[in-house]
Amino acid sequence: MEEVNVVDPLKTKEVQAQTQAPKPKVKMNKYALACALLASTNSILLGYDIGVISGAILFIKEDLKINRAREEVLVGTLNVCSLIGSLLSGKTSDLIGRRYTIVLAAATFFLGALLMGLAPSYPYLIAGRVVAGIGVGYSLMIAPVYTAEISPAMTRGFMSSLPEVFITVGILLGYVVNYAFAGIPKGWNWRVMLLLAVVPALGIGLGVVVMPESPRWLVMKKRFDEAKMILVKTSENEEEAEARLGEITKAWELHESSSFVGQSVWKELLWRPTSATRRILIAAIGINFFMQASGNDAVIYYLPEVFKAAGITKKKQLFAINVIMGTAKATFVMISALFLDKYGRRPLLLLGSTGMVVALTILGLGSNFLEHSAHKPSWAIALCVIAVCAYVSFFSIGLGPITWVYSSEVFPLRLRAQGTSLAVSVNRLVSGIVTMTFLSFANRITFGVLFFVLAGIMVLGTIFFFFFMPETKGRSLEDIGKLFEDKKTSDEGREMSCA
Repeated sequence: MEEVNVVDPLKTKEVQAQTQAPKPKVKMNKYALACALLASTNSILLGYDIGVISGAILFIKEDLKINRAREEVLVGTLNVCSLIGSLLSGKTSDLIGRRYTIVLAAATFFLGALLMGLAPSYPYLIAGRVVAGIGVGYSLMIAPVYTAEISPAMTRGFMSSLPEVFITVGILLGYVVNYAFAGIPKGWNWRVMLLLAVVPALGIGLGVVVMPESPRWLVMKKRFDEAKMILVKTSENEEEAEARLGEITKAWELHESSSFVGQSVWKELLWRPTSATRRILIAAIGINFFMQASGNDAVIYYLPEVFKAAGITKKKQLFAINVIMGTAKATFVMISALFLDKYGRRPLLLLGSTGMVVALTILGLGSNFLEHSAHKPSWAIALCVIAVCAYVSFFSIGLGPITWVYSSEVFPLRLRAQGTSLAVSVNRLVSGIVTMTFLSFANRITFGVLFFVLAGIMVLGTIFFFFFMPETKGRSLEDIGKLFEDKKTSDEGREMSCA
């Protein structure tokens, strides 16, 4: 006689209630947040330069009598030279640590800001931007890496997006400084604007001294006791700290026992990468490429030129529009940062890139209409202003913060510093090329057509993100690499770990 299983309805309801019970609210670790905030303030240096140079360049052109080609070189030099800092930062941070690399970035930018503000001529101004660019390159790579390495998994999205928040704050600060100092005597206005960059650089250099070192870097140097002390402070309890230390140590020991020990990290990244490493590289380099190919930096740098072509000629009005746009950008990057750990990277990235396509298309239509209109109607100018605000806002929802989050978390520990530096170097190279050619292209094909081209690039970017960017929300840094493994390899690894 067959045995009949009788389901107890009361028990079933109890099980359902347990499974449907709301998850406990994730708490923000205050110590980890303080460390992430301190490290991320380094990114304010790039933001301030982007914001302030967009206004200062109007006065520099008048004072130093430079043409359009020299203007593009002046603006783009910082981005191209930040490539040097980005490439050096990986090896530097592995040698001297993440913390002192942040200090080095701030000190280099401090020197560059002094040279720019006191420059007696165009060549000295270029020299200042070269030095400042190297500092920016260091800061763009190291701030997200340090933040990702010190953050707990469940709040890493928010904390790793803080560098973009501070870039945006820096841009807004630069716009406010432009507006505030536009009226001071000619020859002094742009110098004061550029010299004020030494203030955040000095504050960052001094503030970082009180920060702890990255626990993952300490494990690399076999300083386990120090790593545990920091993990205890950045975890909910000692058990969680022990578990995190065990995970990090195991991942590093696995590397030390691998066939790559003694070989160059660059060889492992570029010469003979595993299929998982190749996929990580494609994802990290791809998102950094599209971040700058979208033209966001160039549009912000040359926004006064864009609106001068649209019919707005007064400097105060141009600076006021900059402040409005900077406020919109800052608002939406904060919204994105707050929801990254709740909704994940992919949904916000795809929302942001799709929104950018729509905004750029509208901006292209509005600009094209104004370029062929003799009267420059106010509704068309307003449409362009709204489209620009929407464009930078959607960038701040998706590509802006998520590029830094993704770049810093997908690489395994042994490759993280130099892998991230390679991805950021692509970011800087593309940014330099776009900013150095933006006005020339606009002059040849008009701003309207150029915005249509950028919209097309973002269509390709959206397709890339959909197919090549897996979700990393809530996973530990040591666990993310499995997302990029072949299914067969991943299954074999699980079987071996069970055995």
